[in-house]
Amino acid sequence: MKKIILFRVLLTILLASFFGCTTPYTYQANEFEDLIVVEATLTNQYKYQTIKISRTYTLEESTPNFEKGAVVYVTDNQGNRYDYKENAGQYKSTSEFQAVAGRDYQLHILTKEGKNYISTTEKMPQETQIDNLEANAVTKNGEVGVEITVNSTDPTNSSKYYRYEYDEAYTVVAPKYYPQKAIIVNNRIQLIDRVEEARTCFLYNTSKELLLTNTSKLSEDKVTNFPVRFISSTDITIKNRYSILVKQYVQNLAAQTYYETLQQISNSGSILSQTQPGFFYGNITAVNNPTEKVIGFFNVSTYSEKRLFFNFSDIFPKLPSPPYPYECPVPIPEDQQDQYIFYSFSQAVAIDLVKTGTKVYYPTEGTGFILYDIQCGDCTFYASNIKPSFWID
Repeated sequence: MKKIILFRVLLTILLASFFGCTTPYTYQANEFEDLIVVEATLTNQYKYQTIKISRTYTLEESTPNFEKGAVVYVTDNQGNRYDYKENAGQYKSTSEFQAVAGRDYQLHILTKEGKNYISTTEKMPQETQIDNLEANAVTKNGEVGVEITVNSTDPTNSSKYYRYEYDEAYTVVAPKYYPQKAIIVNNRIQLIDRVEEARTCFLYNTSKELLLTNTSKLSEDKVTNFPVRFISSTDITIKNRYSILVKQYVQNLAAQTYYETLQQISNSGSILSQTQPGFFYGNITAVNNPTEKVIGFFNVSTYSEKRLFFNFSDIFPKLPSPPYPYECPVPIPEDQQDQYIFYSFSQAVAIDLVKTGTKVYYPTEGTGFILYDIQCGDCTFYASNIKPSFWID
């Protein structure tokens, strides 16, 4: 029973590390085991490669414990050594490099406590490019939305195993934006031209789930319309303009098996069942103590990416766009104003509200003011007004 409880805790912690979420479970603190967790993918991209090393953490803690002070490096069978150093909660290579076909790579970790860890040697698999991305209106489980799919082909029939991630970006447009903003000068409201962007801003998300597929049982090594993302037609994410960058990793069978095991556990809904088979290992072992449990995998993959843009009207020309995430009602008659959150104010009252910085000015006919919550007229309240370098309007 003790082993079952320990395994339950380890699996929950492992999934939390990879997916950024935890499954609540009541356990005794004395059952917790402190283990090293390694997330390492080396690709054929010429860049600064990164490796995450942390410790398991209890469900009472909110974030992993970064493993500080370790000596981390990768070697290959040509006698090259690629050193890494601590950088913003991870280990980053001291110089740019890339995995090369035909070479064997191995990860080495020496902790400040003197514990030595080493991976098996791994080769880079076949490089295969993404052919194209598609975005189509579909109905899934009774819900209308857009499904983004990826297509990829390896004519050599040797890639077989694929893992996907994505980064997405989308615009938000403040419905009550006004090109001038109100300031208080000598206890009076004055309007000045805005010099900063406040109407259109950008928000970002990254994938959290494991997206895996393989073509090992197909006659062709061809990924056809594999779904990487489904977004409801009522989701603010696609209200205006949306972009997704899909990342494709070709990996070997061992890596695929490791990630498929994680995926099955996370999707089964039975992480905490008493029928779990036992702790499963990656390809990293402790040199000092071969029986020590090590969580993680050193993966050498080839990489391909492709970006897609679309507007809501491109996918759903006949549907109303999703509602703005904040209520910003239109002006209302004076005799009904006491029933609503937003009001038409006299100048004296407006001055006090503008001073708080939580309201924005919006003009009306005559001498009145309409003051809306700041998020209705200034998108920088909850998003970035800096247009990303990749963005195409």
